[in-house]
Amino acid sequence: MRQGPRGGDRHALARHTLRVAAQIDPDPVTVLRTLNTALLADVTAGSRFCTALFGLLVPREDGGFTVTVATGGHPPAYHLRPDDSGAVWVKAVRPKGGMLIGAFPQASFAQTTFSLAPGEGLFLYTDGLTEARTTQDAMLGEDGLTGFLHQRTGPLTATALVEDAVTLLAFLPDGAGDDVALLALSVSDPETAPDTGVAATAHTIAAPEHFGQE
Repeated sequence: MRQGPRGGDRHALARHTLRVAAQIDPDPVTVLRTLNTALLADVTAGSRFCTALFGLLVPREDGGFTVTVATGGHPPAYHLRPDDSGAVWVKAVRPKGGMLIGAFPQASFAQTTFSLAPGEGLFLYTDGLTEARTTQDAMLGEDGLTGFLHQRTGPLTATALVEDAVTLLAFLPDGAGDDVALLALSVSDPETAPDTGVAATAHTIAAPEHFGQE
């Protein structure tokens, strides 16, 4: 769907509200509740709503982070770590619950907390990735994305995760049928890279319709 000015205004409001709310109270569920209230009060945006993941990273003494993630109707993030077998251990970060944001006054949101240790990564995306079509004319889906992440052989860095996802889309017959936003975080191992800490990489792919293609 092509978004007009009202959609752009709503996204700007969402980004601004998230930043301000996090400065007042960074609790992820509280932040999403504040965003829900703000979007419902925005009478210029009609009945538009959104999904979101909001996370809080707290540094730990071992160089890793304690991560708390709240969801409002968004696809799950993926927690990744190297496996002893050479593959990648993959776990969906899926808080139980979490309704659309800006759709219901009494919407409930859910959160979960986990540890992101040195050498591990976190991969986030919009549903344009999992809704991309495969050669069998079926959506990639969460199962396909999980399998792709599990079978990766490259380094577990934020940059590599995003670049590999972009390459995956390039090999699908229709590429990205909808807009895709990618975000990855990785925590370096202090024994091998003591000065780098956490790294983040983001990438956005516009759907063909935004370039006048059918």
